Amino acid sequence: MHTTELFRVRNLYKRYGTATVVNDLSFSIDAGECLGVIGPNGAGKTTTIRMCLGLCAPDGGSIHALGLQMPQDALAIKAQLGVVSQMDTLDPDFTCAENLLVYGRYFGLRDAQIKARIPELLEFASLSNKMQARPGELSGGMKRRLSLARALVNDPRLLLLDEPTTGLDPQARHLMWERLQLLLQQGKSILLTTHFMDEAERLCDRLLVLDHGSKIAEGRPRDLIKQHLEPDVVEVYGVGALALQESPLRTLAARVEVSGETVFFYTANAAALLQALQAYPQLRTLHRPANLEDLFLKLTGRQIREDA
Repeated sequence: MHTTELFRVRNLYKRYGTATVVNDLSFSIDAGECLGVIGPNGAGKTTTIRMCLGLCAPDGGSIHALGLQMPQDALAIKAQLGVVSQMDTLDPDFTCAENLLVYGRYFGLRDAQIKARIPELLEFASLSNKMQARPGELSGGMKRRLSLARALVNDPRLLLLDEPTTGLDPQARHLMWERLQLLLQQGKSILLTTHFMDEAERLCDRLLVLDHGSKIAEGRPRDLIKQHLEPDVVEVYGVGALALQESPLRTLAARVEVSGETVFFYTANAAALLQALQAYPQLRTLHRPANLEDLFLKLTGRQIREDA
């Protein structure tokens, strides 16, 4: 394994019956790097994480982590991993401090070792004043931060975070992002799955875009946007906006897409289009640079998918 490479997945397959949910997937994570995995529901993100954790066996391919191989060395690998799953797995009967203590014992850490770390972990999670509180007394954001603190109890080199901010309000998400950025600055590596494109753009050094179990794009967020999209987007909405997709205005854009009641014009030069739109004062327009959400929708489509 390459010296800076902490984690490497090669040609991973997973089938359930006749469905291939992970299809020839390869990626790696370097020391100190955050790799984001994005994709629609059913793209294979959670199944990939489960295989990386040894919770389900791949039908083909290999997973190497920290110089060891999954699933043969699952216990030794997990001893150096930190995990925050989508679902809350905190013990409701224990206080915040007790949740950390009991979890630390799973790693064979002595109580004295764990207790020495609890104050700094709770401070990191902005929960110092909640040491004796039970999870039921915490807000959603506090619970997610406690889950993150618990994942750090064994001082892992690599964190696997499966949609860690789902269900949080904007303030709680921003605080979580701040904590994850601190971990990256400390040299930790992170594998992150997320549905939030602003989260992916903010935290991830590289992105892996999955669809139907296959990798359809990989690279740095800004590079992917530049590679796949026109630089400018003009969104138009309001009464009569949908008629514009068949109007002469479409010749002023490289590409036109519709989502709901909004028409999206993708262009390398928005000036002529914005000028022409002044003839439609009843419509509202938003001119902005292309972003990861545009990339996601271009690569995976705009149709809503139910959970697989």
